[in-house]
Amino acid sequence: MSKDCGNHGLDNEAKLRRICGGIVFLVVILGFTVLLVWAILRPTKPRFILQDVTVFAFNVSSPNLLTTNFQITAAARNPNSKIGIYYDRLHVYATYRNQQITLRTAIPPTYQGHKEDDVWSPFVYGTSVPIAPYNAVALSDEQSRGFVMLTVRADGRVRWKVGTFITGRYHIHVRCPAYINLWNKAAGTAVGDNAVKYTLVTKCSVNV
Repeated sequence: MSKDCGNHGLDNEAKLRRICGGIVFLVVILGFTVLLVWAILRPTKPRFILQDVTVFAFNVSSPNLLTTNFQITAAARNPNSKIGIYYDRLHVYATYRNQQITLRTAIPPTYQGHKEDDVWSPFVYGTSVPIAPYNAVALSDEQSRGFVMLTVRADGRVRWKVGTFITGRYHIHVRCPAYINLWNKAAGTAVGDNAVKYTLVTKCSVNV
């Protein structure tokens, strides 16, 4: 009796090993297939262009407080012919010399099909935001020269869709330089009483 029980234990252990081996084999095959399809399709990260910035407010007050209110227009293009892009989360904000000067504005989640374009025009703003003393000095210098160098940023997460397969989430970081003549309204187009729209058409760097 004890001998039979021992054989049954060995048989169960062998079956368990075969099952585990089969699962591992299927996972390896599935992973290899996904990588092969991925390599063949060669997914390309989306392309962003900062089309314009409308300035409603850009005021510096003492001591080193900055109040801003912008509306930016950014265009995103999916260059892939066989891959779709899910923008699950995307927040837009502005920085000055790597210091965030506005709150983050959320872009509604969206799906971008093959070779499709999307255009977003969110508002970004900050009220009495303290800026570093050295940035205040740089901003004063730029004011005297008439131009200010801002960066419009977008951070979030995206997923790729290949057929019915959808990948996990990837971080996306977009950086758009905005070189604006804020102190010369004639360089832009008046919008209403106080706002000025500056056309830029600037290519953005995108990292995924």
